[in-house]
Amino acid sequence: MERDVTTARRAAGPIRLNFNENPFGMSPKAKDALMGNWAQHTWYVPPIREEVAATFAKHVGVPVDHVLVTQGSSEVLSILALAYNMNGGEIVAPWPTFEDLPRWGETLGAKVHKVPLDHRLDHDLYQMDQKISGNTKLVFVCNPNNPTSNLADDQALRDFVSNAAKRTTVIVDEAYYDFVDMPGYKSMTDLVLKGENIIVSRTASKIHGLAGLRVGFAVARPDIIKKLGQYVSGDPNVFGLTAANASLMDTEYQAFVKAKNTQGRQMLLDAVAKLGKKAAPSQTNFVFFEAGKPVEQMQKHFASKGFTIGRAFPPYTDWCRVSIGTPDEMKQFVEVLPGAF
Repeated sequence: MERDVTTARRAAGPIRLNFNENPFGMSPKAKDALMGNWAQHTWYVPPIREEVAATFAKHVGVPVDHVLVTQGSSEVLSILALAYNMNGGEIVAPWPTFEDLPRWGETLGAKVHKVPLDHRLDHDLYQMDQKISGNTKLVFVCNPNNPTSNLADDQALRDFVSNAAKRTTVIVDEAYYDFVDMPGYKSMTDLVLKGENIIVSRTASKIHGLAGLRVGFAVARPDIIKKLGQYVSGDPNVFGLTAANASLMDTEYQAFVKAKNTQGRQMLLDAVAKLGKKAAPSQTNFVFFEAGKPVEQMQKHFASKGFTIGRAFPPYTDWCRVSIGTPDEMKQFVEVLPGAF
């Protein structure tokens, strides 16, 4: 299967290692479900909307009234910007991080405090805490972080999130939750269940391989879910909902993708270490490593070898973000890696 996947991806052009996509695509059960649901696409209020909310709620262990289903997790962030910053205000976020919430906030006139990461590429929780004021409407946490790939210290982050939530609303982006191997790591959904002022976002784009079908989820107290629901801009499509519903229940496929990702990730981390280059301790489906030269030069090299890699993420313009393909693809990638230096 793996070699067939690689062959198909190579036939479509350069191997895409730039957008943190699942190279294996959606689960076979998701494909079967999608092909079998050809009636609800004609309906405005299809039953699959409630079905997938209930399936996801069970999947993460929360009541269904704590869940909002959205058009990808990016919509969770745009909704938050609308719901909390229409009348101005401030956002506190680590930097660099996933850019959608800061971008949306700035578009709506919010002041965004972009707090530089610390020397370990972690959220600088002390400096973030110092930026929280009476005018702060949202605090953004991305764990594991994108583009740096690393996981924050669990207890330190939990303490920060809980304390910040006493003063404002905290959004915890867990898009890469399903790839984490760190023992003891758990979602912040338990803090939501305690009634704290926290929103957790998840996505079907990563381990479920549904990036093009746009399905995401917000987990929060029912009153917050109701508030966010007033700002949704449309409904997720029936085919995406159908595929996500089936994929959430296909834990065997999720385990397969995670295992293949871990294998490919370790291949790349080992190759980077062998070359004496520094890399963040990845807990995602991508690796962030120090190239020591402009990313554009690295992109040019890998493009000549049939691979696309991530763009620059200022101020780390000499670091590379490389998504994890199939183990077969990563074997090919590490073979051409030394030639980039």
